[in-house]
Amino acid sequence: MKNLNEIIKQCQKNSSKAQKILYQKFSPWLYGVCLQYCKDRTEAEDNLQDGFIKIFNNINKFRFEGSFEGWMRRIMVNTIIESFRKKNPIYLVDSMEDYQIEDEGNTEDIPHHSAKELLEMIESLPPKYKLVFNLYAIEGLSHQEISESLDISVGTSKSNLSRARKILKQKLADKTNNKTRTA
Repeated sequence: MKNLNEIIKQCQKNSSKAQKILYQKFSPWLYGVCLQYCKDRTEAEDNLQDGFIKIFNNINKFRFEGSFEGWMRRIMVNTIIESFRKKNPIYLVDSMEDYQIEDEGNTEDIPHHSAKELLEMIESLPPKYKLVFNLYAIEGLSHQEISESLDISVGTSKSNLSRARKILKQKLADKTNNKTRTA
C-alpha cells in the first residue's frame, strides 16, 4: 500500500495492516501537534493514542474531500481540548470576564529569536494560556470558536490570549536582556 487514499480505504475496512501504516506515517507529526498543547510528553502520548483511536473509529466519515492531514489534525486538537476540559473543568474560567485587552504595542524592537527558543517559551506558558494561544495563533480559531470549544466566554478567551502574549513578551525581553549582557 503506497497510495494514501488506498491506505485510508483499507483503514475504512478495518485493516490492521493499513492502520499500522497510517499510524507509523503520521504519528510523529501528530505527536508534535500534541506536544504543542500538552504539559508534558506523557500527556502528549496519551492524547496521541486517544486521538488515533478516534481517527480509526471515525475514518469512515472521511469523504476524500479536502485534506486528510487537516481532518486528522482537527480530531487530534479536539481530543486534546476534550481531555483538558475533563481534567480541568473549572480551570479555564477567569474571574475577570470583562478583562480589557491591552494594546500589544509595536514588536519591531524585539530581536529575532530562534524557532526553538520561541517554542520553548510557548511551552512554558501556564496550560490555560498555552491552550488558548495555540488555538488562536496556530490553529487560527476565532475567540468565538475558542469559547465554544472550551465552554468559556469570549472575554475569557481574549483575556487568556492577552495574558499569554504579555508573558511571552516579557520572556522575549528577558531573553534579549540576557543576550545583551553576555555579548
